[in-house]
Amino acid sequence: MKLNRSAKYAFAVAAAAALTVSLLTPAQAATRSTVILHETNPITGLNCGLSATNSTTCSAVSYIQGAGFNYYNNKKELVKNTVFGSYKITKKSATDFRVQYTVNPGRVWSDGTPIDAVDLLLSHVLSSDAYSIAAGLGDPKSKTAKPAFNGLGYSGVYSDNIVGEPVLSADKMSVTLQYKKPIANWDIYGPGPSPVHTLVLMAEGKTSLQSVSANQDAKDRFLAAYKSKDTALLKKIGKIWSEDYTITTVDSKTNPLLLVGNGGFILESAVAKTSVTLVKNPKYNSGPAMSGTVDKVVFKFIGDGTAAAQALANGELDVYAGQATADGVAALKKISSVNVVGTDQVAYEHWDLHYDTVVDEAPYTGLFSVKDGAKSKALRQAFLLALPRNEIMAKLIAPINGVTTPIASTWVAPGSAMYDKVTASNGSSFYSRGTQETRNASALALVQKFYPNALKSPLKVRVLVPGNNPRRASEFALAKANMAKVGFDLVGDVRTDWPSKLGNSDYDAYFFAWVASSVTQRQSAEVFDTNGGNNIIGYSNPAVDAIIATLDAPMSDALLAAKYIQIERLTNADAITTGVFIHPGVVAVNKDLKNVKPGPLSPQMVWNYWEWTY
Repeated sequence: MKLNRSAKYAFAVAAAAALTVSLLTPAQAATRSTVILHETNPITGLNCGLSATNSTTCSAVSYIQGAGFNYYNNKKELVKNTVFGSYKITKKSATDFRVQYTVNPGRVWSDGTPIDAVDLLLSHVLSSDAYSIAAGLGDPKSKTAKPAFNGLGYSGVYSDNIVGEPVLSADKMSVTLQYKKPIANWDIYGPGPSPVHTLVLMAEGKTSLQSVSANQDAKDRFLAAYKSKDTALLKKIGKIWSEDYTITTVDSKTNPLLLVGNGGFILESAVAKTSVTLVKNPKYNSGPAMSGTVDKVVFKFIGDGTAAAQALANGELDVYAGQATADGVAALKKISSVNVVGTDQVAYEHWDLHYDTVVDEAPYTGLFSVKDGAKSKALRQAFLLALPRNEIMAKLIAPINGVTTPIASTWVAPGSAMYDKVTASNGSSFYSRGTQETRNASALALVQKFYPNALKSPLKVRVLVPGNNPRRASEFALAKANMAKVGFDLVGDVRTDWPSKLGNSDYDAYFFAWVASSVTQRQSAEVFDTNGGNNIIGYSNPAVDAIIATLDAPMSDALLAAKYIQIERLTNADAITTGVFIHPGVVAVNKDLKNVKPGPLSPQMVWNYWEWTY
């Protein structure tokens, strides 16, 4: 699976250990400089560009360790980070669109190494299919061999539109990208900085921080390998990038080269499934000034919302931001030492049905395989009809935020300007018409067309169930109970490591949430594109691919809505997915901690960490 840079989605996962150690007593609050954040899911690794690590927790932890040319605020507005650098369009025509990115002089990595435009070049290596092939690093679209950089950035807007390679300026402080045409949202597809010297040093066997001069020499070796397409060295770097960051424990034995960053904080330690601790980066100068008083951030992982609320009440947490349950929200509101606020969310819960084999997985031959033609399509339709979305809303979501209507689009969110227009004619009404009773009758008829004895001998549907999450456990239980009425026996595999199992051919169905980290015209493209990095069901429809391919061009909202409608008509007809609800956003913050401003995009809680203060 490959996640294109344009996707900017992370899994909204939920799995964690219980809080076992008291980190704070309320009496200490007045003199505190540590913020303890609640996360429902443990960190999945230090490199969020891998399929198995691409989670909201990884995004949050990485965000406060790094800084680039821009970020999103809590109003979903893209903000230029002029402290780090600048970018501008240098040429614009129908066939030649160029953007120059410049790093400001004096920016440094946490090990003191100066940041320059050479550090921007790894973005091209990670995003350009053409470069990967030319450098002998593998074809990202290959269905048999993984590329050396086995990441999620290939085969997207950047790769499809970039011309040649970035041009490095003489002073090595700027790179200029050339695209074959103007593209929508061009400002989020630019390069981000990476400490390339650390990758070279690790590829050469180094296990400790080096001098600045040694680091500069290593960066020079990276540039030489990049220019000459030195396959041998680049493959070694690719192995480091793809494998060495997949750790969830960080201690004195961890290679410190893995922890070099340019954000306000650097990672100090991590206890698997329990916590991650970061401390202030004394050399930070790549982003907004640290105007607050916080010098340590701890992420604590607690999957049970009630347990997290209790930890908050005990003063063991400063910020609660989990997948709330009704009981959990009630408990939060009883805590006098915190402020409880609702937030806008862009995380949407959905159920997906396996369609065909996913890259790097064993052949999928299960119940919903497209290879079974009309039969499997009928079964997929029956499943989506019988999914008790209204009951899920009434019992699990409405008690929190009062919303009772399931979402009718996986491309646009309720409340957006084009939601009503898109959902009025996108084919979603097929799965929401009538009552659940009448939908069950339609579903049973579809199943019995091919399996007349399905009620007596139910069809087993293997479902990957996110573990350590009470709300998801309830959601699965409601689905299982209703599905039994139409001849399906849902067999759940409850796992805390479920993100690494998405796309696995052992399962017929998955349910979880996507969280956007950017605002683009392409929206959910990488979920449905044949080569999309978030395509975890093996879906492929040439007509859908063709429409998606047109989403890069700037266009009016009316035309964009029409394209979304066309895509959703096709995906609804193919019966591959359905949305259920937008995650209700509930945040509780220690009243002594100021300037925590939750945002809808990932990373939702930490986007302005530099302002936090007691």
